[in-house]
Amino acid sequence: MLRQGKATQLFKRSALACAAVALAASLGVRAQAETLADAMVGAYKHSGLIEKNRALLRAADEDVAIAISALRPIIGWSTSLTYNYARTGSILAPKSEGLESSVGLSAELLLLDGGASRMTIDVAKESVLATREALVAAEQQVLLGAVRAFLEVRRAAEFNQLRNNNVRVINEELKAARDRFEVGEVTRTDVSLAEARLAAARAQQAASQGDLARAIELYRAAVGRKPGHLNTPTAVANPAKSLEDAKSLALRIHPDMKRVQRLVTVSELQIMVAEARMKPSVKLSGSYGLTEQHNSTSYQRGGSVGITASGPIYQGGRLSALTRQAMAQRDSVRGDLHITRHSIAQEVGNAWADLRVSRASAEASERQVRASTVAFRGVREEATLGSRTTLDVLDAEQELLDARANLLSARIDEIGAGYTLLATMGLLTAERLKLNVPSYDPAAYYNMVKDAPVKRSKQGQQLDRVLRKLGKE
Repeated sequence: MLRQGKATQLFKRSALACAAVALAASLGVRAQAETLADAMVGAYKHSGLIEKNRALLRAADEDVAIAISALRPIIGWSTSLTYNYARTGSILAPKSEGLESSVGLSAELLLLDGGASRMTIDVAKESVLATREALVAAEQQVLLGAVRAFLEVRRAAEFNQLRNNNVRVINEELKAARDRFEVGEVTRTDVSLAEARLAAARAQQAASQGDLARAIELYRAAVGRKPGHLNTPTAVANPAKSLEDAKSLALRIHPDMKRVQRLVTVSELQIMVAEARMKPSVKLSGSYGLTEQHNSTSYQRGGSVGITASGPIYQGGRLSALTRQAMAQRDSVRGDLHITRHSIAQEVGNAWADLRVSRASAEASERQVRASTVAFRGVREEATLGSRTTLDVLDAEQELLDARANLLSARIDEIGAGYTLLATMGLLTAERLKLNVPSYDPAAYYNMVKDAPVKRSKQGQQLDRVLRKLGKE
């Protein structure tokens, strides 16, 4: 009876230790402050990928200005200063020399080119719209990367906490086994089993610490800072009633789909541009100049105005090859559209399935944790009465630990699958999530450059101020 009473006290002490660990863990959760939204905001502000795609968008905007400039007058100036020296006839003949200077202006205006220049403007505008969609896709990539980094830190931290708790519990079990061995209730084998289980638990603890360190580095790379106390995020609401609705919505609004659709339009316009290059062009040109002889009072002043028409007759088959090449590129982009459509539908289907699996797994894991908790308590109490061995207690404790780990993993997988589904549908953007980030208007820079302002104009000076603010000049 005395031996049983001592063993009971030892197991109660172990239970109290487990309760204390659980209480500390729950208090730690309450102290957490950083949310998943905070991580996404940090990633949005930190991302070089978003900044890169914004720069690419500005470059695409400038293509519109470059295309428009082809329909505007081209005005230039020239000047020269020439020293002339000559001697004619015999050696005794006088030599002639003089200094001549000239200055001139020239202008040229395209009147007709078969519509090639105007279609080039349309190509540039469609390319801008495609690049805007690429920016949205990059934004989704950055935000999803932040979500995954956040959840991996949460997973690694929770697993590390479970492993730490496991080491503490097995330590208590080992102490109890040693005490029971001293009073003759168990054999040396039971003590060795507890020692082996403790060594394995410490190895798992070290591995979990390494996983946590790697998750922290992933978070630092994605968000730009080391993670603090992370709140437990909640699962996102299902954005669609059915899988077919989700696929239908994704095919309408996903940025990759919209980008490729724009590129198809670009490729079709490129064919029209190539065909227009075969047509004649008409240009209006004019010039005015002044030439003065510095060793005399004579000078010459005059100008000219003319219209020039030109067109290709034979260029070795180059123009026809360019047209066929544009057609082949159009067919290639149409193939990309087909591939993108099926790829998006597949990704939505995969994310939808992952979400359903993770939810079912979380529900099953909750039942497993409840059953394993009851089983562990029962085995531990039975061990105090001598009807269970130390190995039985350790096995029951390991099953409970595995059940808790499965539940944590399933819950994190459910959250991750929800955000992945949003991304595959094209819904994972700062605007739709209402993130507290500086608003960015992709059309703002385009509106400033679409009319191709010159540097000295009012609009050009405003553009210079914008570029200085961006730190690009």
